[in-house]
Amino acid sequence: MRVLVTGGAGFLGSHLCDRLMEQGHTVFCLDNFYTGRDRNVAHWRGHERFHLLTRDVVQPLADLADTAIERIYHLACPASPVHYQADPVATAKTNFLGTLNLLTLAHTLGARFFLASTSEVYGDPLVHPQAESYWGNVNCTGIRACYDEGKRIAETLTFDFARQHGLAVRVARIFNTYGDRMLADDGRVVSNFVVQALQGKPLTVYGDGSQTRSFCYVSDLVAGFLRLMESDCAEPVNLGNPGEYTVGEL
Repeated sequence: MRVLVTGGAGFLGSHLCDRLMEQGHTVFCLDNFYTGRDRNVAHWRGHERFHLLTRDVVQPLADLADTAIERIYHLACPASPVHYQADPVATAKTNFLGTLNLLTLAHTLGARFFLASTSEVYGDPLVHPQAESYWGNVNCTGIRACYDEGKRIAETLTFDFARQHGLAVRVARIFNTYGDRMLADDGRVVSNFVVQALQGKPLTVYGDGSQTRSFCYVSDLVAGFLRLMESDCAEPVNLGNPGEYTVGEL
């Protein structure tokens, strides 16, 4: 198949591109290189089935309408608070305008659309664990809202396109993921610990370390992406490790 991956040079996107290329698909990797890195996809440069597009999803994508793309994986958006809070307006635009542009492209092409959403749509949950039916406990005015609420509107747009235009859509709500190609300045606990360990520094644990997280390895998450895309499930799906660990245990 011919597959478009936005955010394709990023942490998750580059691993997805790897798997798609290994499966024999033609891959269009689109990235604006805000948090993506050329080194993540450099090994595919020059391959006849790999096409690197240096673009921003908030810009019009109508020129891709003649690409005969059959699957669109929309992963473009900084996911670390360090990065999405650095330019919250751009983050919100990526989630709204970027998603709208890609849904419009999918509708034009008749392509199946996959949205990489997040467990952050649940906000500061009052229910543990969170089932997909949980509506969340959210804050639309806080400093994280550009990402949390951005992903909620991205989900809204996705399901409105499905209802109004009959578009085939898949939505994954991603939980904590780790693995190679994480950015050193990601700001989340796994990357922080790895960087501090490499520097020979003590590991910083906030509070008493009793706060819990679930950690999913990147290759397992990508396997979930592929299975969800080709499944019949058109409702949001939580993707992550069902087991939780305290930060102290980590």
